[in-house]
Amino acid sequence: MHYRRLGRSGLKVSEISLGAWVTFGNQLDEATASDLLHAAYDAGINFFDNADVYAGGQAEIVMGKAIQDLPREALVLSSKVFGPTMPGPNGRGLSRKHVIESLHASLRRLQTDYLDLYFCHRYDPDTPVEEVVFTMTDLIHQGKILYWGTSEWEAAQITQAIGIARQYNLIPPTMEQPQYNLFHRKRVEIDLWPLCKEFGLGLTTWSPLYSGILSGKYNEGIPANSRAALEEMGWVRDNLTPDRIAIIRQLTALAQELDLTTAQLAIAWILRRKEVSSVITGASRLEQLDENLDASNAAEKLTDDLLEQIEQIMGNQPE
Repeated sequence: MHYRRLGRSGLKVSEISLGAWVTFGNQLDEATASDLLHAAYDAGINFFDNADVYAGGQAEIVMGKAIQDLPREALVLSSKVFGPTMPGPNGRGLSRKHVIESLHASLRRLQTDYLDLYFCHRYDPDTPVEEVVFTMTDLIHQGKILYWGTSEWEAAQITQAIGIARQYNLIPPTMEQPQYNLFHRKRVEIDLWPLCKEFGLGLTTWSPLYSGILSGKYNEGIPANSRAALEEMGWVRDNLTPDRIAIIRQLTALAQELDLTTAQLAIAWILRRKEVSSVITGASRLEQLDENLDASNAAEKLTDDLLEQIEQIMGNQPE
């Protein structure tokens, strides 16, 4: 396993991480989720990502149980706040009240005293950014979180938070968590990379396989045991367009020439960028976890010529 600094901070995270979205508390029972987490830890993964809204809080409960026999200081645990988790008008958003109450609830579910990373899951137009930055700084001073960041914030919103932190001698965001994959790239490459260079922001990217589509498993249809076959996952099926499948078939052929799977090629393509601190992966089986882990070494195979071939196949390089 390779480790990268989280932006310009001193914290080192595994370049492949394991996330709880969709799987923990939903698709997996507690025993299987625990086995996956322990296998990931044994393979060198130290960053485990979560959020208070995943499976209505159940994802944090499952992860909290799974980590009890692991050394807490060896783990980098994250959660997020924004979505509705409590009753009433203050039960969502980034107000000081909701952030603090949500953090305490996450700590109880995860059975830990602090979070290494705490993300503002979305931008809240109803809460002043000053309030958010002051609250996150207070939580860091209290030792309840070690670093704070954003997820799916616009570049201007992140820049505003950094400016406020500098103005009032507060702690700025250390990381942003955007969606980033071969199909979803313009926002990261055009808007966020400059922030990484100027402010030392680290990226912990999600959906590297575009909800499994970039794994190649849908190239010949929808397998009965796949995510897209689930009734509640209609949005995955909506993204399975003929044009996208045609592109992925070409990527699969290229991956086979490199003795890689399509998923490994897709993850390795993200890891080529030093701005990415960690790629958050999901898995429902140990075989999937092992496949994702092997992408770390696959990145070395992506020469400039191969990257150009990928650009020719994708035809979506941002300008």
